[in-house]
Amino acid sequence: CEFIDFLRFNVKYMTEIYAQQPPVSGNGVWNRVEQRPLEGFVFALTPFNFTAIAGNLPTSAAMMGNTIVWKPAYTQIYSAQVLMEVFKEAGVPDGVINLIYVDGPTAGDIIFKHPDFAGIHFTGSTGVFQHIWKTIGENIQLYKSYPRIVGETGGKDFVLAHKSADAKAVAVGLVRGAFEYQGQKCSAASRAYIPSNLWEDVKKYMLEDLASLKMGGTEDFTNFINAVIDEKSFDKIAKYIDNAKAAEGVEIIAGGKYDKSKGYFIEPTVILTQDPMYTTMCEEIFGPVLSIYVYNAEHFETVLELVDQTSPYALTGAVFSQDRYAIELASTKLRNAAGNFYINDKPTGAVVGQQPFGGARASGTNDKAGSMINLLRWVSPRTIKETFVSPTDYRYPFLGSDL
Repeated sequence: CEFIDFLRFNVKYMTEIYAQQPPVSGNGVWNRVEQRPLEGFVFALTPFNFTAIAGNLPTSAAMMGNTIVWKPAYTQIYSAQVLMEVFKEAGVPDGVINLIYVDGPTAGDIIFKHPDFAGIHFTGSTGVFQHIWKTIGENIQLYKSYPRIVGETGGKDFVLAHKSADAKAVAVGLVRGAFEYQGQKCSAASRAYIPSNLWEDVKKYMLEDLASLKMGGTEDFTNFINAVIDEKSFDKIAKYIDNAKAAEGVEIIAGGKYDKSKGYFIEPTVILTQDPMYTTMCEEIFGPVLSIYVYNAEHFETVLELVDQTSPYALTGAVFSQDRYAIELASTKLRNAAGNFYINDKPTGAVVGQQPFGGARASGTNDKAGSMINLLRWVSPRTIKETFVSPTDYRYPFLGSDL
């Protein structure tokens, strides 16, 4: 459904882009703007965790007239193949979107040295994106044109509660935001700042909800928690949990267990830390682990600075408050801390056409998937002036002697 929304809204945005023409042409002149595809091909590098995003990355650029080389994550190849079958049945000509299955370094060694490389549409890790950007820069003299670099990368997404917040709403926002899809979202709530006056209630509601969550395979739709994507991810998340168990000033108040004897299952885990700069408050984990710091309820402004400066990322964030002045203050102070900002709601679940998605800082180029902004990155405009009656005398009227 989300991918269908991407396709339909992108057609709408594309139509609006083509309709943007110079307002005035004048007598005997026709001015117009042509939106050309990029001169070359676009490389779409897609993640495992969102089939809709994986479909949008190649199709949004293709829709604007470009030829695409599409490399999905290995853990996403089945859904990528299904999408290609849909494209073919829908009538997309062969050679427009070219799906390849190959290691990233192997693809990159060819693609990023090719003179016709015109751009990359990327969703994945910050480290990989920064390496790609560096590689493009080192090879810049090889290309016909300066490549478009569009990327949505990692996040260390926050939930901040004000002392006036509804404790139950905060708890539900944390459970949903942190543990839907096992926290395997760029937007997943990963760090939370809870005021001391609300903590006991928030904790109680959270533990009640977590106790009722079912964990198991995806075949059973009543299971809220499923397995994480693969063993590499499982081992990484388990290491964070083990380190938290051994750390001073850190307490696991929910979950903390994991088992890969039959599937890579990790319990929803809540870490309470006395140190707001503890590792799991700062580093992206990409799993069902939520870290919480309880602050003095009267120190809201200080915590705003802490939220803004703790992480290099700036993808999503949420503020819960019933105080309009506090909401306004947080919105201003955290203006650059999140590209998608939520008030009294979880920091996940952006809807195409309602909340165009993307973040800045280490979270990417903020070109907003599901918006006109993104489509404009895949065209190169040409301005055309057509004169119907050409001048036949070099002299302008003001050069005459009679003034």
